[in-house]
Amino acid sequence: MLHDDPLPSRLSSDVYNVLRRQIVTGELRPNQPLIELDLAERLQVSRTPVRESLQRLAHAGLVVPRKRGWAVREFTPDEIRQNAELRMALEGYAASLAATRGSPSDIAAIVAIHERRLKLRRSDEEMRVKTNRDFHDAIMRASGNGRLTDAIYHSGQFYFNTPIARATTGEELALGNADHALIVAAILKRDGAAAERAMRAHIQRTFAVFWRVTGLAEPLQVQPR
Repeated sequence: MLHDDPLPSRLSSDVYNVLRRQIVTGELRPNQPLIELDLAERLQVSRTPVRESLQRLAHAGLVVPRKRGWAVREFTPDEIRQNAELRMALEGYAASLAATRGSPSDIAAIVAIHERRLKLRRSDEEMRVKTNRDFHDAIMRASGNGRLTDAIYHSGQFYFNTPIARATTGEELALGNADHALIVAAILKRDGAAAERAMRAHIQRTFAVFWRVTGLAEPLQVQPR
C-alpha cells in the first residue's frame, strides 16, 4: 500500500514503479484498461501521480492511449523476440557484475531465494512467480548498477508470469530450477563469464516455454559465447 509523501515527485515514482512492475510481470495483462480513477483508488493516492506515471509508462512503451484512459500495450511477436534478446544481453551482464562485484550479503540473499524456490511445489504458482522475480531482482541489486536495472525493466514484459507458471510442466519447472542453480554456482565462484552464460541460457529457456504456451513467436536462437 502506498502512502502520501510530502514530495509529489517521489510519490509519482513510487506509483510508476508499482505499475511498471505489475505490467512487466504480467499482473496487468496486455490490452487491460488502465483508468486513472480506478488506479488511484486501488493504490490509495490522488489521480495526479497516477496520471504522471501513466505518461512515463507511455514514454517507456509499456502503455498506449485509449478513448477512455490507457491500456497495457500488447507487443507483436517480433517485438517480443527483440525484447527477449535484449533481456538476455542485459540480464546476462547483470549476472556477470553480480558475480564480480556483489557483496557477501547480496550473494547470500540470492542463495536464500534460490533455496526457498526449491521447496515450492508446481501448484505454488503465485509464489513461484514471486520468488522468480525476487531472484532476478536480487541479481540486479547485486550488480550495483541502477541504470542497468532500469534498462532491464524498460526492455518490455517479462515472460514468466502466473498464466505461464500454471501451464509449465514438471520437467520445465525442474529445468528452470537447474538453470538458477547454475547461475548461483557461478556467482558463488565469482565467475562472471559463467554467470553471464548461465543467465542467457536461462532466459532463452524461459522464452521457449513462453513460446510453447502462447505460440506467439519462434524460439530464440542463441550462439555460444
